[in-house]
Amino acid sequence: MQRRQFLQSMSAASMAAMASGAPRLWAADEPVSHPEPKADCLILLWMAGGMAAPETFDPKRYLPFEKGLPVERVMSTFPSIPTAIDGVEISEGLENIASVLDRGTLIRSHVLPDLGHILHSRHQYHWHTGYVPPQTVAAPHLGAWISKVRGPNNPAIPAFIDVGQRLEGVGEKEELKAFHQAGFFGTEYGPFLLPYPDQAIDAVRPPEGMTSERFRNRYQQFQKLVQASPLGEFGSSYQQESMMRSIENAHRLLNSPDRKAFDITLEPKESYDQYNTGRFGLGCLLARRLAESGARFIEVTTEYVPFLHWDTHENGHTTVERMKKEIDRPIAQLVRDLDERGMLDRTLVVLASEFSRDMMIEGVPGSTARDQSRARTDKLQELKQYGLHRHFTGSSSVLMFGGGIKRGAVYGETAPERPCLVTKNPISLEDMHATIYTAMGISPKTAFDVEKRPFYATKDGHGKAVMELFS
Repeated sequence: MQRRQFLQSMSAASMAAMASGAPRLWAADEPVSHPEPKADCLILLWMAGGMAAPETFDPKRYLPFEKGLPVERVMSTFPSIPTAIDGVEISEGLENIASVLDRGTLIRSHVLPDLGHILHSRHQYHWHTGYVPPQTVAAPHLGAWISKVRGPNNPAIPAFIDVGQRLEGVGEKEELKAFHQAGFFGTEYGPFLLPYPDQAIDAVRPPEGMTSERFRNRYQQFQKLVQASPLGEFGSSYQQESMMRSIENAHRLLNSPDRKAFDITLEPKESYDQYNTGRFGLGCLLARRLAESGARFIEVTTEYVPFLHWDTHENGHTTVERMKKEIDRPIAQLVRDLDERGMLDRTLVVLASEFSRDMMIEGVPGSTARDQSRARTDKLQELKQYGLHRHFTGSSSVLMFGGGIKRGAVYGETAPERPCLVTKNPISLEDMHATIYTAMGISPKTAFDVEKRPFYATKDGHGKAVMELFS
C-alpha cells in the first residue's frame, strides 16, 4: 500500500465512523468477563520512528567506527553496560534506565508483521489500534478503548491525553491524524492533544472574560447550529451528542482546580531540572502530574517527524546518541517518582516503538520492502554511514513497569547474529495489546457492534495476555 492509497482508505473510514450510530457492546454467545484491573492509569512512552533494539535494550556484538569497516559486520554501534538486574546488559547511554530496570520487565521478543511497503505512520496506526489499515471504519486508538471501557478516573481530567506529537506542520500529518482519534466511539473519547508540554497550562486556561453564563450561551448556540445542519454534516445523532459532551467536558476542566496539574512550572526546580532534557523529558514530567491527578491514559512521544529523531536513515549512531540523552534521565525519573509515591503498582508504564532497525536488512529476510537507507555502502567511509539505517520488523524491545508486571525480569530472546529474529517467547501485537488491556481490567475479547458486526479490542478477539509477565 502506497501513501496515496493509505490516505484515501483512512479518509473513507473516518467518514464511515462519523456516520455510524451509537456503538453497543456486542451480544456474544458468552458474556465477556473483565479481569480485575491491576492498573488504573497507563503511560505509553512512544519511541516514534523506529527505535533500534540493538542500539538500546537488546545490544549485540559491538564494533567501533573504523574507516573501511565492512557494514555487514556492524550489529551495534554502542557497547553494552550492566543494569540493576544481575547479568543483564543494555546499551551505553541508558545508564539511568539501567539503574531502575529491576523495577520492571524487559521484553526482547516483541514481533511485528512485515506490512510490505514500510510506511511509518501505517505501522504506527497498526500498533496504536491493533488493526492493519485499511479498515472500513476508523479503528479507535488504544487510549480511546481504555477511556471508553474504563471511563475517567477524575471527571475533570481528560481520560485520554497525548503529549508531544504535532499534527500540523509535520510530514505525514494526515496519516498521523488517522489514528490520533477515537473512531466510532465518538469525539468525547478522543485524545486531548498537547504538542508542547511547557505550554499545556495555556490549553486549560479559560479565555479572558469567559464566564459560565457566556459559555452556556455559546454552547446553546453551537448546539442549535449542529441540530439545524443538513443531515450527516456533523455526523450521526450519536456523533453529534458525543461532540457536545466533549465540549461539556472541556468546560468542566476549565473550571476545575485540578487543571493546575497541567502547569509544570509549579514543579519544584530540582525535580523540573531532572526531567528537563527537552520536550520529551518535560512530557514525562507532565505525565506524572496528570497521572497523579487522575488521567486514565497518557501517551508521551518523542514525536514522529520523517527523517528526524528515531527515524534514522543516515547518521544513525550520532542521532541515537542524542535521543538517548533526551529519554534516559526523564524515563528513569518517572519510574522512580511513581515508585516513591506509591503509584507504580497501580500505574502501567510501557515503552515501545513501531519496529526496530538493522544495518543490512529492510523488513525481514526475504521481504520485498523497498530499501530506504540513505547511507548505502559496503564499507564505512564516514561517520554518517555508521548506524542502523534500515527498518527491521522481525523483533523489537518493549519495557514495562508497574501495573502488576514482574520486577527485575527479562522475557524473550533474539538471535545473537543477523538476522536478529526472535528465538524464544515471541509476543505478537495482538498479545501485547491483550496484556495491556488485561492489566487495565479490560477483556481482550471486548467488542462493540459496528455496522452490525463485532469490532474487537484485539483483532477478531484473538489476543491472549502473556500471564508470565505478571507477578
